[in-house]
Amino acid sequence: MNADKPNQTIDAFHRGKFWLVQPARGAHRAGLDAMLLAAAVPGNFSGVVADFGAGAGAAGLAVIARCAKARALLVERSPEMAEFARSGLTLEQNAAIAGRASVVEADVTSPAAVRVVAGLTDNCADFIIMNPPFNEEGDRAAPDALKRQAHVMDTELWERWLRTAAALAGPKAGLALIARPVSLPEILPALKGRFGAAQMIAIHPREDRAAIRIVIRAWYGARGKLTVAPPLVVHGPSGNRFTARADDLCNGAASLFGD
Repeated sequence: MNADKPNQTIDAFHRGKFWLVQPARGAHRAGLDAMLLAAAVPGNFSGVVADFGAGAGAAGLAVIARCAKARALLVERSPEMAEFARSGLTLEQNAAIAGRASVVEADVTSPAAVRVVAGLTDNCADFIIMNPPFNEEGDRAAPDALKRQAHVMDTELWERWLRTAAALAGPKAGLALIARPVSLPEILPALKGRFGAAQMIAIHPREDRAAIRIVIRAWYGARGKLTVAPPLVVHGPSGNRFTARADDLCNGAASLFGD
């Protein structure tokens, strides 16, 4: 907790390689999903990563903390969350990476003319990562408005987000997304004709439990078919300790797809 601003916390990630300013309560706070999404970017990546739905900036900053030559566009539609992201870039603890990141306050589903004015121009990204609000309206909704924006899916979300991702994608740009397995029937058609050669990893909380997330990585303009990689198991058979691989991924010491 920040004693000067009790409504926010300052939290370390990647064992102190970068820090976030986050709302203390009443909004989405970064965790496992953001770290696994960032880990889908290859370790030698050196271009511009656009983080759609960046929130306080966790996934985008995790990429540039691990990839020393990468730059990040933290794209967030909520003015409140965008301000948390900007505050994070002013932290002394982030001095080594802040110059390689910028915040773009924009709704990725906006018409092209609107997003271009906001700073999201065509062909501006070499990699796009996205952690959309993937709960459905029928799910138990978060009572707080900020948290609800971060969790509840709009109709045709995947089509809209992936359409914008394709517009921003430079030649052979990469894409990574994290979602619930139930969203796969909407994701695959939205990828078609835009991003191909997709790889998918299922994320299981324990070895004997069903997957709770999927991570998909694909490439702009590629033609290859979907392949399914071995799953990631987050916890051991008992307790809440991460498996060794999950711990490495969450702390920037490994890539989810081994590159």
